[in-house]
Amino acid sequence: MDYGRTQHEEYLRMTEKVGEHWLKVFGNDTEFWSAVYWDLFTKLWQAQSDVRKTDALGYMTSVKSAHTAGKYLETAIRRGLVEERDNPSDARSKLVGLSSSLQDRLDAFFDSAVQEMTHAATRVTQD
Repeated sequence: MDYGRTQHEEYLRMTEKVGEHWLKVFGNDTEFWSAVYWDLFTKLWQAQSDVRKTDALGYMTSVKSAHTAGKYLETAIRRGLVEERDNPSDARSKLVGLSSSLQDRLDAFFDSAVQEMTHAATRVTQD
């Protein structure tokens, strides 16, 4: 092993703290404690703008059925985390993007996550 048990445990502590920050984004609502929502929300965040709804469905890589992915996306829309708009370039498709509230909360989440990562890195290299 390249790293010892203490360093592995530090990694686990870091991931637990990041998980706690993720839950805070959603007011501790565990419905969004899922890799499906992680994929959807983080990829929408990375996009920095609206994307075609069909592309957003593809962001949920652990879901093999477009129908099932659609259910997850509809839940996020219904809960106000994702907003759906008409596509001005193509009337046959819709666009989706993060709500401004979720965008702000994810910005704060990433600040916290990076802070946890840098603290963990410091502790790992000190051991």
